[in-house]
Amino acid sequence: MLRISRLTDYGTMLLAHLASHPHTVCSATDVATATRISLPTVSKLLKSLAHTGLVTSTRGTNGGYQLARDPSEISAADIIDALEGPVSITECSASDSHCDFERDCSVGGAWRRVNVAIRRALGEVSLVELQRTSSPVPRFRFVGLPITVEWKG
Repeated sequence: MLRISRLTDYGTMLLAHLASHPHTVCSATDVATATRISLPTVSKLLKSLAHTGLVTSTRGTNGGYQLARDPSEISAADIIDALEGPVSITECSASDSHCDFERDCSVGGAWRRVNVAIRRALGEVSLVELQRTSSPVPRFRFVGLPITVEWKG
């Protein structure tokens, strides 16, 4: 199953909080209180997000965190890359692939195309769109069964 980690989900919530306070430097404590995520987890995620350049940090008494760029310029792919590394659904779809069967594999090219499509879709969804609670929920069919994708608002 393709699924982002809980930490990436939490990281997205932190980024959404920062996006909703664009001209404010938010402390880790403020973010933890607002999101109801534990302070150690918030601190860890904000440090990771600062390290990858999605947020900036300011030290000192009035220090804290802000988005490094406009939320419309931060994609779901950027968030996943920052917290989990580049999207690769199979070993051979990773840019640094070292699959022993790559030379003889007849399905690797198809998986790479799927990976590119997923990456493109993630790149087209901005943090602004992730924040919207009124975004339409897409419906899919999987082997004849209806599947609803739900967003947490």
